[in-house]
Amino acid sequence: MAVEKVKEFFEKRGEPERVMEFAESTATSEEAAQVLNCEVGRIAKTISVFVDKKPVLILMSGDTKLDNKKFRERFNCRPNMIPVDEVENLIGHAVGGVCPFAVNDGVPIYIDEALRRFDYVYPAAGSSNSITKFQLDELPSYINFSDWVDVSKLK
Repeated sequence: MAVEKVKEFFEKRGEPERVMEFAESTATSEEAAQVLNCEVGRIAKTISVFVDKKPVLILMSGDTKLDNKKFRERFNCRPNMIPVDEVENLIGHAVGGVCPFAVNDGVPIYIDEALRRFDYVYPAAGSSNSITKFQLDELPSYINFSDWVDVSKLK
């Protein structure tokens, strides 16, 4: 199970307490915000897309969605979501628990500018009922961070 890979990832960094597990689902931004009693925007959802036929992850604020025009301007292609049945194989986590930690080697991860509104955010941790908490400025050092992007708009 992917949450076990994420737990191992944080244990190796000496931070096993990073992964929080809940009885309730945190699979969607709205569910996670409800469980954590926080605003939806603080949930750092992880979007799985193809860029130049290669898998890419984008961390986005839970109250935003992809802006096709901005995405096309940034990546020179239209956004193509990775099909649900291919996500786990290409990324390393199944839909509902896709997160930026312990992903397959070589998968670049971008963080959307909309998350800069928050000092801390809550990315998923590999399952549909697990979450981590990060100061936004420390998050890039924990992931295969490529760059900041501006590819979203508020819902």
